[in-house]
Amino acid sequence: MMLEIVTSDALKGTRHGFFTRKGGASSGIYSGLNCGGGSGDQNDAVTLNRARVAAAMEVEPEGLVGVWQVHSPDVVIVDGPLNGEKPRADALVTNVHGVALSVLTADCEPVLFADSEAGVIGAAHAGWKGALDGVLEATVDAMVALGARRERIAAVIGPTISQMNYEVGPEFLERFLDEDPDYGRFFVGGQGDRVQFDLPGFGLHRLREAGVGHAEWVRHCTYEDPARYYSYRRSVHRKEPDYGRLISAIRL
Repeated sequence: MMLEIVTSDALKGTRHGFFTRKGGASSGIYSGLNCGGGSGDQNDAVTLNRARVAAAMEVEPEGLVGVWQVHSPDVVIVDGPLNGEKPRADALVTNVHGVALSVLTADCEPVLFADSEAGVIGAAHAGWKGALDGVLEATVDAMVALGARRERIAAVIGPTISQMNYEVGPEFLERFLDEDPDYGRFFVGGQGDRVQFDLPGFGLHRLREAGVGHAEWVRHCTYEDPARYYSYRRSVHRKEPDYGRLISAIRL
């Protein structure tokens, strides 16, 4: 089966993609293109899946670089292959050709960035905590430090969980309201004291506040499309023991 890759015209001048689960070597609950080494999947299957992604990105397997994601606002500046090392961070930026920046997600936002004129790109993993703590702004700042200009940066949010499928409790809402009462607009009422959180809407807001020239969401929900996307929340609701990880990548 061929790989399925979601792209955006906003990231023109780069090779990039939000990869779905189609076309992979994994089986069972991981069936498809599981690229998460932290999952319980067979190592050989994950290695093969990542090699297929690297080939699609036209880099060597070691040129597909990522980080040990910890829901932080931390950004790594990449100047070449990381030689197996995975620093603890949640975003990467580079102005170097021949490496593909990648992040893994399974409901959180994968965000790809580019200032093609300056030759600077970025990739970020933004769950609710990372987005609230500033990982998107930190990625933009790191790109600017490499020569990008905010008004030229395009940022695209890939497949992520949509508001209709992201139910949270009152303590979650309070955390956002404590940060900024205006953040209440990213929540709508749910059952009882539960509310529904608009993660991609919040991500777009933070990107625009950071001054990027263009921000968009591809409008694919990971939760509601099990044939194409892994979803942590869906796996919990189905009482599955684990879940696969989607990969998103970008290179100059």
